[in-house]
Amino acid sequence: MSTPASELLTLPEASALLCLKVSTLRSWTGRRRIPFVKVGRLVRIRRSDVEALIASSTVPAQNSVLGQTL
Repeated sequence: MSTPASELLTLPEASALLCLKVSTLRSWTGRRRIPFVKVGRLVRIRRSDVEALIASSTVPAQNSVLGQTL
């Protein structure tokens, strides 16, 4: 069973999961594009928020035959 603290990711950990630069993730937190948690001066991102961002950004595949939509 995981504790809530183990589900908090550092910016480098979250950026690795998202395949982004840490500076991009810092920009997103500054513009409130992704939810984050402040622990004192530290910024952490919930794993569930990273997974939600991935899920909401997923573009479904189209059914197609030789490039033509059915």
